[in-house]
Amino acid sequence: MKRRNFLSSMLAGSGLLLPVSPHIWAATAEQATQKKLIVIMLRGAVDGLNVVAPYGDSEYAHLRPTIALGKPGQENGVIDLDGYFGLHPALADLQTLWNEKKIAFIHSSGSPDTTRSHFDAQDYMESATPGKKSTQDGWMNRVLAGLPGVSTPTRAISIGAVMPRILSGPAIASNIASGAAGTKANVLDKPQIGNAFEQLYQGNQKYAKSYDDAREAHQEMMTASMQNEQQVANGGAPLPNGFPDDSSRVATLMRNDPRIQMVFMALGGWDTHANQGSAKGQLANRLAPLGLGLANLSQRLGPMFDDTSIVVMSEFGRTVKQNGNGGTDHGHGNVMWVLGGKVSGGKVYGDWRGLQSDQLYEGRDLAVTTDFRSVLSQICERHLGLNDQQLLKVFPGQTRLQAGFRFI
Repeated sequence: MKRRNFLSSMLAGSGLLLPVSPHIWAATAEQATQKKLIVIMLRGAVDGLNVVAPYGDSEYAHLRPTIALGKPGQENGVIDLDGYFGLHPALADLQTLWNEKKIAFIHSSGSPDTTRSHFDAQDYMESATPGKKSTQDGWMNRVLAGLPGVSTPTRAISIGAVMPRILSGPAIASNIASGAAGTKANVLDKPQIGNAFEQLYQGNQKYAKSYDDAREAHQEMMTASMQNEQQVANGGAPLPNGFPDDSSRVATLMRNDPRIQMVFMALGGWDTHANQGSAKGQLANRLAPLGLGLANLSQRLGPMFDDTSIVVMSEFGRTVKQNGNGGTDHGHGNVMWVLGGKVSGGKVYGDWRGLQSDQLYEGRDLAVTTDFRSVLSQICERHLGLNDQQLLKVFPGQTRLQAGFRFI
């Protein structure tokens, strides 16, 4: 085995992966990383029409006879948001954030590409170049490249087993295992093992730098975690069950290490083709820990939440009409969530056109009337401070992405 492959396998097996690259910035410290961004990807295409349900549209209950949520006050009813839209009752933990106007939803949003392939759609949302598979890096990596200040291995981190597409690229990024394993000591923390690897790569500046960055990132995570409570959650790209623990641990890490500026997390289990359920059932069982985890994250960040934007997105939505298995199939438009202390929340944004058949994409799906990139672009510009030239690098080929509304 080549020594580079051997090193990579050792690091991966220990829950520690090499940073993408050793790119160094010129400049300052904590002020440069004050504005935080957390992105949560719901892999599998969550049913946005039952997350933020348009109960005021007569077609909603008609097209979903067994999975539609009831009106506010009814059995299996939604949490009323604005007299037309309602929040799934399993997300009751988010009601306080809604009342405090710190969470907003953008309905009928998504990718303009019409693929119904999970793999392709997720790839396009992570590269932010819909329909173009040749893009080499992810949009969060490009954001990182446009931010001022000194780069550290933990300025951008992913929680999970492998480096995701969204953070891949030339700017340095790291990932740690989900659950407590990501901050526990591993084989490379043993002095004799660590010293052996240092000697092995002593004569190769490139590999030595990558190895040192990886070890530094792991040590930072261990130190930050051990200053407070240990968190236990599932590893990999898990179901949301472990998300409340992981989100609390992320908040602890961010409070204890101000150099962490961007975080990516992915949760699976949203592909509800059968037995989706209404107020209870498969979807509700996924949403409850997600809502609790987001509430935990906002609370445990403390004052830092005022300088944090949290985005929740999924690759596409699901069919308006339920299928014969009590579920929904791959659709098009969806709903994005945005949370944060500076978010103009307590509102459902977007160009909503209703569920009448003549307003649906291909007569079956919620149309995309807000490009997901316009939502991300607004966060990058108004929250992270990127200028027009930098935005063009993050979202190539777009002269100016406008959402038609401001939520931050």
